[in-house]
Amino acid sequence: MVHHFDILVIGSGLAGQSAALRLANTHKVGLISKRGLEDSASGWAQGGIAAVLDSQDSIEAHIQDTITAGAYLNDPVATRFVIENGRRAIGWLIDQGVPFTRDTSGYHLTREGGHSARRVIHVADMTGLAVQNTLTKKVRENPNITVLEQHIAIDLITGEKLGLTDNRCYGAYALDSESGDVMTIGAQHTLIATGGAGKVYLYTTNPDTSTGDGIAMAWRAGCRISNMEFIQFHPTCLYHPQAKSFLISEAVRGEGGLLCLPDGTRFMPDHDSRGELAPRDVVARAIDFEMKKRGLDCVYLDISHKPANFLHEHFPNILARCLELGIDIAREPIPVVPAAHYTCGGIVTDLHARTNIPGLYAAGEASCTGLHGANRLASNSLLECIVFSEAACNDIATQPRINIPPLPEWDESRVSDPDEEIVISHNWDELRRFMWDYVGIVRTTKRLQRAQHRIRLLEREINEFYSNFRVSHDLIELRNLVLTADLIVQCALKRRESRGLHFSRDYPELLEVARNSRLRKRSPLRRL
Repeated sequence: MVHHFDILVIGSGLAGQSAALRLANTHKVGLISKRGLEDSASGWAQGGIAAVLDSQDSIEAHIQDTITAGAYLNDPVATRFVIENGRRAIGWLIDQGVPFTRDTSGYHLTREGGHSARRVIHVADMTGLAVQNTLTKKVRENPNITVLEQHIAIDLITGEKLGLTDNRCYGAYALDSESGDVMTIGAQHTLIATGGAGKVYLYTTNPDTSTGDGIAMAWRAGCRISNMEFIQFHPTCLYHPQAKSFLISEAVRGEGGLLCLPDGTRFMPDHDSRGELAPRDVVARAIDFEMKKRGLDCVYLDISHKPANFLHEHFPNILARCLELGIDIAREPIPVVPAAHYTCGGIVTDLHARTNIPGLYAAGEASCTGLHGANRLASNSLLECIVFSEAACNDIATQPRINIPPLPEWDESRVSDPDEEIVISHNWDELRRFMWDYVGIVRTTKRLQRAQHRIRLLEREINEFYSNFRVSHDLIELRNLVLTADLIVQCALKRRESRGLHFSRDYPELLEVARNSRLRKRSPLRRL
């Protein structure tokens, strides 16, 4: 069967759900969620949302902090666009019922690394979860939104794939992970909101769903991709054998947390005059340096000098999770290591969230709007999700309806059931390990070339597997991860300098002119 919607939203994080809710008043919306609606990177965001809400703060200060953190690679127009729309974005979330934390003077604002003022509005240390739960309830109750949970998009359907003269996007193919059936979904407009690609690395703060799906699909369809070398490593992921992908919020350092060696000695002042409040790339490289220099498994983040009631009020989730693992943060430091956290590059979009393919939009971590430059400023990501999902909705509302051509169903007549699923898990493990070793926090040209060689071998094996066997959830993710890894390495090899999150031992200097690394369209893979 071919299913039709006015709008197809691929991804159920903040960007996807906010767009679905905005559009549902006037459109029939299909919303694809890889797992459940509650499972997204947005829901894992602890810190908050940055916006100018205090009279002592200013738009110009927020812009300058963003550009400084982004190593001056930010698009100034896009940066101003997002920040100037910050207050309205927060107002929309408040209208939806998000219970932001209050104090005696109003909403409590915290400060995070790289910010010159307190401007991060939050819900204790569970902002993303609170936002996600609020919107999810509304999405489930809206009769104009059809939620397709446990579905994973396989590829976009474009005019070029259909043999037409245009390359407009007409929808997507999606696998029902429970039944194994592939759906053909037609849509007037399609929004990619699939999040980032943290699972391409061995250690990450991201959920298992962050496998670069939207970026890979967009590239295969012919979208421009930019700045994929800028992978933000969160400096402080909890180091514990039973703690999977649990990050210790930036706000812990913002509220006075100190990074220390095992003997209690602080080391950040030796690396940057801003100490623990330096931007994430600086802090992550400092931790990486100290760990490698001293042969450490981790370093420590100490907030135990703060009163216990302060920690209960500001970091209840972190406090509870650490206690579950036998760590009392009110009495002892927290063991932490860096981990892949945020994909700053992605699908190139304009201020309307449009890609270079008509009918196709992108918002959130899968996109590259120009806001983040070479390094995302803490808590700017959720703001970007709201602002650009609204921009996409506003543009979609102005577009005339089109006639969607006949869409062929997914063809499985020439494939069979896979004979050895172990190939997928082995390739998955190999990819994530060599990406961590060769394309991590500190890079060299030789390491990147080694990674590229390994990626090419894996690509051939995975594409052969994909061509001969029925698709599965794991195969689709692995195919996307390998392609995303290739895009990261291609961009990294193009950048012959060290800027922001990309640090090369072969090119340690900063070039005078900041330029984006752009990857242009190649012929899409054909499989209908």
